[in-house]
Amino acid sequence: MKISLKKKKIKNNRYSLYIEYYKGHYIDPNGVNKYNRDFEYLKLYTFQNPKGSEEKKHNKETYLLADKILSLRKADAIQGKYNIKDAKKSKTRFLDFFSKLKNERIDSIKNYGNWDAAQKHLERFCPASVTFDDIDENFVKGFKNYLDKDAKTKSDLGLSQNSKYSYFNKFKAALKEAFELGYLDSNIVKKVKGFEQGESKREYLTHSELQALSNATCKYKMLKNAFIFSCLTGLRWSDINKMIWSEVRDEDSGSRIIFRQQKTDGLEYLYISKQARDLLGERQSESDRVFVGLKYGAHFNAEILRWCMRAGITKHITFHSARHTNAVLLLENGADIYTVSKRLGHKELRTTEIYAKIIDKKMKEAANIIPELKLQL
Repeated sequence: MKISLKKKKIKNNRYSLYIEYYKGHYIDPNGVNKYNRDFEYLKLYTFQNPKGSEEKKHNKETYLLADKILSLRKADAIQGKYNIKDAKKSKTRFLDFFSKLKNERIDSIKNYGNWDAAQKHLERFCPASVTFDDIDENFVKGFKNYLDKDAKTKSDLGLSQNSKYSYFNKFKAALKEAFELGYLDSNIVKKVKGFEQGESKREYLTHSELQALSNATCKYKMLKNAFIFSCLTGLRWSDINKMIWSEVRDEDSGSRIIFRQQKTDGLEYLYISKQARDLLGERQSESDRVFVGLKYGAHFNAEILRWCMRAGITKHITFHSARHTNAVLLLENGADIYTVSKRLGHKELRTTEIYAKIIDKKMKEAANIIPELKLQL
């Protein structure tokens, strides 16, 4: 079988990339020579005649991604046909391999934390001596069952649905990479269905609570400004933390932030209000951080909670709650869901639709639609 990357012209002067699996040819009952081919459309698109650096960069990155996918498909075909597994790699201890993958994610605090938590549960589930030779479908099912039935939090409670979903996904990602690198001779995670993701509660502040918070004292003025800036713009902690002055554009029509999202790597153009711009203060050197000294950690998280308590707010508010607050306030004040989705940088509208549930005015109206009863209890 020959596996190759192909492209075809589509509308808007673009190419659609796909992989062709050529399996030879045959003669049909009418004596006509036919090609035996399958196609996998990658949903990757390039410009036919790229104009400017952004379109050229897009084409380059898209072709690199397509080539990586092609390499994986070729590796799948070879391993499936010849049952290839590196004998030396198969003796590698699984927990050592998992730990290596975890440490490669050290630059992303949240992602690293999830991998670290998953590793702790793996260490409780399987002995350190387990190698890839010991891993099979029953091993995968066993870890899933452990997460579902036996795993406990520090408070000796069972794991939440989303924790099960997250930890098992990290486990599957490790086994998939092990297969691609030749530690395993089959992609066994395909045989075991993962956990469904639960709908998590998104804590947010109402307008009056945000007003109370802005009036209350926060130990760190820079933290206060950054948090309220996030409430007004919807920017993530990671994008606020790394923001430099060259990304802040003061124009005749107002101010906006032009930045590349750290989470998705997408280039964003975000208009901000005058009040949000005022929180940034006076412009400094183009390469300087806007929020100097902002740090992620337990100390600042605890200060946010103390700040909320001073404002009379008992909700469990984190810095990410500011992003939720922005989405809810925009929807409550008439912004359409497509605009909100774009401002938050969501890839899929269904991610934004979760906020629409929170502010469903019809549901609020329905709660009081039944006339009051003259109750005698």
